[in-house]
Amino acid sequence: MRAKKTVVSVVGVVVALLFLFPTYWMISTAFKPTGQIITSSYDLVPLGLTLQHFVDAITKPNFLTNVGNSLVVTLGAVAFSLVAGLLAAVPLARLRFRGRKGFLLLVLVAQMAPLEALLIPMYLMMRDLGLLNQLPSLLLVYFAATLPFTAWTLRGFVAGIPVDLEEAAMVDGCGRWAAFRRVTLPLLGPGLVATSVFGFITAWNEFIYAFVFMRDQDNYTLPVWLASFSDQFGTDWGGTMAASTLFTLPVLAFFLIVQRNLVGGVAAGAVKG
Repeated sequence: MRAKKTVVSVVGVVVALLFLFPTYWMISTAFKPTGQIITSSYDLVPLGLTLQHFVDAITKPNFLTNVGNSLVVTLGAVAFSLVAGLLAAVPLARLRFRGRKGFLLLVLVAQMAPLEALLIPMYLMMRDLGLLNQLPSLLLVYFAATLPFTAWTLRGFVAGIPVDLEEAAMVDGCGRWAAFRRVTLPLLGPGLVATSVFGFITAWNEFIYAFVFMRDQDNYTLPVWLASFSDQFGTDWGGTMAASTLFTLPVLAFFLIVQRNLVGGVAAGAVKG
């Protein structure tokens, strides 16, 4: 038994290192002087450290503007999907109505549909609405992309909360809305965290829609801004790695803060209900 646990632990460490190595390579390359980046010797440990690549990335045109664009569309999509998903999850979990199972099946189908496959119809729709080259178009796309997962996961959480708790609060004098707000909503914290992290990562990392929908550099998001480090003359690998490191910091920090609730939230939302 001990030998089996040892083997499993070793395999787990090896797999973890395989996943961590690209991140380490990105960060170490961001601190390497330019002369050490493009070389035939793959130095795992930088021989010298420099912050010039980070300075170049931060001072690159439209950096702060594109950061603001990413935050607006990402946080907006997450907020709207949480509100709409919660409004859909409560009746799906609490009520039994005609067409409920069919609606749940449609939610699953929408969740499994690849976002890239919808690029052309989404483009035509935004063109007809006059929203091309405007941030609301990205907000709507990201909202639509994250809503099915949000509704499905929150439905599992609502179903896992006994309805007796709300009924007891109503007996004590609370209305239906007050009982939900004071009893059920606080218990949905892990589910809200899990779905918000998923939505944040999905919207924050999305590239193809932002690249196709936006024409002006002032409307680009950070993933498109990252692509500007490559041009017809080559790729600024130091700047690319530094910019990628800066790009991952918000998501990484948020994930580290809520990782315990995230793991428990995804597991509970997947199996309950």
